[in-house]
Amino acid sequence: KREKNEDSFLVNEQIGLYIVADGMGGHLGGEYASRLAVNTVENTLKTLQEDPEATLTTADSVDVVDLGERLKYAIRVASARIFEEAAQKPNLKGMGTTTVALLIQDGKGYIAHVGDSRVYLSRDTGLKQLTIDHSLVNEQLQAGFISKKDARNHKFKNIITRSVGFQEDVESDLQVRDLEPGDRFLLCTDGLTNLADDEEIQKIMSRGKNPKEICEKLIEAANKKGGDDNITTVVVLVEEGD
Repeated sequence: KREKNEDSFLVNEQIGLYIVADGMGGHLGGEYASRLAVNTVENTLKTLQEDPEATLTTADSVDVVDLGERLKYAIRVASARIFEEAAQKPNLKGMGTTTVALLIQDGKGYIAHVGDSRVYLSRDTGLKQLTIDHSLVNEQLQAGFISKKDARNHKFKNIITRSVGFQEDVESDLQVRDLEPGDRFLLCTDGLTNLADDEEIQKIMSRGKNPKEICEKLIEAANKKGGDDNITTVVVLVEEGD
């Protein structure tokens, strides 16, 4: 239903990088922030892959040999660049973005995230949400103040407690998973998860034949329930040798 799309995504199979970002910050800021985050993370990782000794832009010590630390560092670089752009351009003030990134290399999946965009893993055993929302409503849910039913329709469900670019530096949550042939990862914005529940997502994830078909059916499912926000999905299927 929205006229403007503030989501951005990236699929770079050459380096095994997949990203989804949901921007916020006024008429121009959200779209700009999400696109800048996606491009900066990709370019930073490509630079470090080509030259691990490349000069880092932060004073902190970063073990760039560790792919997880490399991914977290790339998101921090993105946050600093978005913050700097917002400081220089009044019409972009206060912009920021969620970011979820999956880096697949050497039989492992490195997952880093900031905000309430999500990563799910679908296996024969079912669907598992791998990320924890950085949101006000999720904090209240975890503290036991509200129920899952309350959380789904809460008036403050769009308020996030951590974003890329709203502040100069940001800490992303990181996890590393061993990959299994047949694993199906879903990266998505809350335009999907606010409308489609886990049961419906798992049904589509398990039955779909390829990533394109799965993405189309997930977006169709959310649109059938109102489609009141931008819906972005990236699906990654793990095959033998990945």
